[in-house]
Amino acid sequence: MIKILFIGDIVGEQGLDLTLDLLPRMRNDYGAEFIIVNGENIKNGRGLNKQLLQRLENSDVGAVTSGNHIWDGKADSNIFENSKILLRPHNYPAINPGTGMLQFKLKNNHLLTILNLQGRGFMNPIDCPFRTADDILNQSSKNMQLCIVDFHAESTAEKQALAWHLDGRVSAIIGTHTHVQTADNRIFPGGTAYITDVGMTGPGDGVIGMDKNVAINRFRYQTPHYFKIAQGTARLNGVFLEIDEKNYKTKSITRLNFSKAEYNGRKIDQRQ
Repeated sequence: MIKILFIGDIVGEQGLDLTLDLLPRMRNDYGAEFIIVNGENIKNGRGLNKQLLQRLENSDVGAVTSGNHIWDGKADSNIFENSKILLRPHNYPAINPGTGMLQFKLKNNHLLTILNLQGRGFMNPIDCPFRTADDILNQSSKNMQLCIVDFHAESTAEKQALAWHLDGRVSAIIGTHTHVQTADNRIFPGGTAYITDVGMTGPGDGVIGMDKNVAINRFRYQTPHYFKIAQGTARLNGVFLEIDEKNYKTKSITRLNFSKAEYNGRKIDQRQ
């Protein structure tokens, strides 16, 4: 069985500290062979820089996916240079730096593909994620069967539609972006694991990682308010995948949602 951990959108350095603190133990406890994190919100809640990426590269993390906020901050536009683990959504114009598809050799010569896509509903009018996925998977289908997709999208319908479109062609489709973990983890008929949103890893006492008072005032006044990271006990959100090493179909997807104190008591959520 191939065992993979996917950690949801890390928000701020508090979320990064919690992730790096728990990952060595989680890797051992779950027997995870590979760890993926979404890192687009680590830099003050919006973006990523080389220093923060270096902390991930020096850890147990095998791949870092992202989304629309990876482009925040012109000073960090060179973040993709020399990184062998960072992805951006593949359906942005190819002229942009970086790539949305990377492959990693696992033990027993299994080839793991990570594909990062971004939705279009309520987001930027970029290339079609459905067509982009088809183009990638059709390039070399025999070498792409063990494939984890980070679908960074706002629309739940778009996420579900892509899951049905790719069912049986990839091992898992993990939704990111909304920062609220959904309870719909499941295995589709063709063996593809799915969750609409994996959630966020960071301060739990705010509004999707933002200071609650700032968020309230943004809605009350409908005018810009300075973005500030929330405080409070950090929580780790993620999923744990168990994938059949013979046919690369997923056997189980388990939701993870706990604080450090709860993990010390081995609190584990629902399995599908």
